[in-house]
Amino acid sequence: MNRTTLRFIVWTVIIVGTLGGLLRAFVLRLWVVPNNDPELGASVGPSLAPGDTVLLWHLTAPRFGELALCEDPENPGATVVGRILAEAGDQITINGDSIVLNGARSGTESSCGEFVVADPTTDHEITQQCSVETLAGHKYDIGDSRGHQNPPPPVQGNPQAEEAYLVSDNRLYPLDSRNYGPVARSSCKEAVVFRLWGAGGWGDAKRRLTAIR
Repeated sequence: MNRTTLRFIVWTVIIVGTLGGLLRAFVLRLWVVPNNDPELGASVGPSLAPGDTVLLWHLTAPRFGELALCEDPENPGATVVGRILAEAGDQITINGDSIVLNGARSGTESSCGEFVVADPTTDHEITQQCSVETLAGHKYDIGDSRGHQNPPPPVQGNPQAEEAYLVSDNRLYPLDSRNYGPVARSSCKEAVVFRLWGAGGWGDAKRRLTAIR
């Protein structure tokens, strides 16, 4: 290997390493959905699943409609995950799979198949239907509660100044602001934007390289 080639390799490694460091510091970071939290694991379906390795965007704060990581209001230092579907001054009502935001009801655009989650109480596998929900110009996947026993009761929320109301994508097994109340809007610093691979690793083509709505 001549000196010119060696110099090229060294500089390439330096540049790639520097860019990777800058991306990690200011734009993106890796996060793995915990495998040891059954309630969280069920609540994030169908968008995510335990063991998923995802990219988090933190150059700018998560926007309305995005799946966000925020600080747990009941446990400082811990993280909660949910979709930002109401902010300061909004009125939100959740009834089964349906959401009413400031008088406008969410719609269902299409089906996105079936998915399987582990019931956090029994650990039994439950098959649910996936639907594409539309709300205030945003589209995202949700897990239907229809056809299942004991869906969550209706609830209303009214986040105050500098607050956000998080809603789980899985409407049958929510772990969101219905449980812990609104979160501080400023604590929502990262949005889930892309899945690199699932718990099965790179060989699981169905969960590899997929954008998160």
